[in-house]
Order: sequence, then C-alpha cells, then structure tokens
Amino acid sequence: MGRLTGGDPSLLRRINSAVVLHALRTAAPSAAPTLTDLVKLTGLSRPTVEGVIEGLMESGLVMEASAEEGAARRQGRPARRFRFRVEAGHLLGIEIGPHRVAALLADLRGRVVGSASLEVSETASADERLERVREAVADLLRRSGVACGSLRAVGVASPGIVEADGTVRLGTALPEWTGLRLGERLRRSFRCPVLVENDANAAAVAEHWKGAATDSDDVVFVLAGLSPGAGSLIGGRLHRGFGGAAGEIGALHLLGREATPEEVLSTTGQPLHPLDEAQVARVFTLAREGDVRAQAAVERFMRRLVHDVAALVLALDPELVVVGGWAAGLDGVLEPLRAELARYCLRPPRVAQSLLGEAAVATGALRLALDHVEEQLFAVESTVTARR
Repeated sequence: MGRLTGGDPSLLRRINSAVVLHALRTAAPSAAPTLTDLVKLTGLSRPTVEGVIEGLMESGLVMEASAEEGAARRQGRPARRFRFRVEAGHLLGIEIGPHRVAALLADLRGRVVGSASLEVSETASADERLERVREAVADLLRRSGVACGSLRAVGVASPGIVEADGTVRLGTALPEWTGLRLGERLRRSFRCPVLVENDANAAAVAEHWKGAATDSDDVVFVLAGLSPGAGSLIGGRLHRGFGGAAGEIGALHLLGREATPEEVLSTTGQPLHPLDEAQVARVFTLAREGDVRAQAAVERFMRRLVHDVAALVLALDPELVVVGGWAAGLDGVLEPLRAELARYCLRPPRVAQSLLGEAAVATGALRLALDHVEEQLFAVESTVTARR
C-alpha cells in the first residue's frame, strides 16, 4: 500500500485539471476566459495552466472559443479564449412509474435539451416496462440528434427501496419489481454509469436543485399518493438511511393500527376497487359536491397523510415540507396539512407545493447523473482513495 504525499505529481495534475476545468465551466458563455484570466482565477502559474488546457483539449472537454464567444474585439491580435464543451457529453434522467415512463436529456451543465414520455400499463411486467423505457429514450435521442455513446451517465428514479447497486430490494407499486436488478439491466442498454434511486428521494433532490426548496437545506419532500413516500435532505445531503428505506411513511399502516388505503378512501363500506388515481379523484369530487360519505373518506385520507408526514417531521425537524405527487393537485391538501402539523409538531415547518410538478422525479434522476459526472470531473477525493 503506497504512501500518498502532497507532492505526488499525479495528484497535483488531477487537482490542477479540476481547478481549471471548474473555472471554465462556471464562466459565463459570453465571456470565455483567456489564459491570463485563468491564471488569475485559479492562482496557478501560466505554464501550468497552459499544460492543463492542452490536456483538456485533447480529452475533448475544452475547446478554443470563437470570436463571438469572447469579449469585444480590440485592435491587434486577439488573445486566445477557451470554453468548456457542454456538448462533449450528455446526461439522462429517467422516471419509471406505474402509469408512465419519462426521460430528460441534458448537456454537461445540466441544461435540459429534450424530453420524452410514454404511457405504460399499471399491470405491465418488468420486461415490458423496461422496453417502454428503451423506446422513450431511443425516441428522445433520435429527435435530439444525440448518439447513445454520448451519454456520460444515466440517473433512474423508481418506486421501492433501492440498494446501492441499483437492485430494488422491495417494490410493491410495480409488478415483478421486488428483487429486480434494475441498475444491472439498464447498464446493458446504456454502457455508461447508471445511478438508481427511490422516486421520492430523487424528487427531494430535484426540488432542492431547481424547485420549491432551493433556499432550504433541511427538507422533507412528500410524494403524496395512495401510499405516500418521502425523501429527506439533511444539511443539503440526501438521507437514505442504513438500507435505503428512509422515508417509507406509506408503510405505517402495516403496523396494524390503521385501515388499508382501500378502506380509508371507501365511500361504500367495502374496500375501494380499483384503487387508482381516477377513483380517488372521483371521491374528492364527490366530497366537494357535498357527499357526506365522500367527505368522511377525504377526512380519513387527510388524517392519514398528516399522521404519516408528522412522524417524519417530528423525527427530522425540517425547515420545509414540500408536497408533490398526484395528490398535491387535489383541492384542499396543503391547508389542512399546515394546520395539522401545527397541532402535532413542536416547531411546525413551512409547507409548500412542488414547483416541478410531474417533472420532479425525472429532474431528480437527471441531477443524480449530473452529480456523478461532476464528481468524475472535479472531485480529487476519489483519486486519493483509489491510491491508498
């Protein structure tokens, strides 16, 4: 086991490359920096910056900027300017849900350049559902003019408890999902790193990135539905728990102290069947129209949702609770949640509706892919660890 020192030339090159690349990536597109600019921005010597730039250009991550991308032209020979090639690779974020699959395509800055979605049957097998994923991605890449080989990383968000290697340890929302080696199956199709995460966790990451939680680091995102799930950020970092099962608040009724979702939303005394979004929306509509049984069902649904969320809020003390998922679109969810959390919680959090809507899960999956690429491009910690 070799000893790593501060003078290790390989490590120094990696650090210098990451520093210069970061400066180029964060530069405004209309102000591509010169070598002199990069020396000032990074604090490195000019020969070091020149060497790093040469290596980054050979790798395809950096190129010389055109005159239009630099500052206003002056007399004499213009200084060479450089830019990060956001088009040097692409990222993919995929949502796999009960009723649809969706995909977002982005450049290396995370800017979305295309999207696609396809409906899928709730009863589709795992093979059929994954085939729909491939169809959606193939259509998206074709329309965007992007080759599959250009993908640097793929993020995938799915219901269920997901292990670190992308295996779904437990997934009751989708047929044949429990035990599915989802990451392994998709890596065969993409031939690049595939990161798999729980859908509520991914949505929490998305809202923190560009949604309702951009100004909060302690957040609970509730994916409100028939069986709600939640994702949590603590200090801005995703909290997955020891086995990836943190936030599975929809399982609380399994403790045996409460009715099943089919019984909670029933207006007849018999379990609601089929238990789907259309049926639930109908119950909420009847409640608004004054149906007494429907109003009682909605009250039970809201009480269940509040109890589930309150349990997590009491444990984590978040600053903000963001509510997303299809139930967030039903009238009257947010205000009762605010009022009841005020009753149950010692310090009630702010409650807000998702700003990303149905795009939250796929956007979070895209952020997972972007995080992976950024770690490869800019982090030196992994290099140090690998050499120890």
